[in-house]
Amino acid sequence: MDQMETPKNYFDQSILDYKEGMNHLKVKLPKMTQGFFDFSESCFEAGSIDEKTKQLLALAISIYAQDEYCIIYHSKGAAEHNASEEEIMETIAVSAALGGGATLSQGVTLTMDSYHHYANTKH
Repeated sequence: MDQMETPKNYFDQSILDYKEGMNHLKVKLPKMTQGFFDFSESCFEAGSIDEKTKQLLALAISIYAQDEYCIIYHSKGAAEHNASEEEIMETIAVSAALGGGATLSQGVTLTMDSYHHYANTKH
């Protein structure tokens, strides 16, 4: 999207907001910001894992982390690398399984152990 172009929807506006924020950070911390850009760009280059799969991995992590900007950005990246709707839906399912699994595992271990510890402690 050209910088002079007006965003037509929430998603494009969100990406523009992110880019503007990063540009402001680049003015204040140019070396750090450029290092982040270079690192991130190299992480998404095709290697043993193709670019579409890397976008789907990033999308799953973004959903799990509830990072709205990254969800939009990596949904766009997945679409640009020809991910199908079914691949997106499976990515959502894997992320949900991980999120649900983390909740369940912390519930049946740390939560229950903490509860039993404090329930048996004299107050």
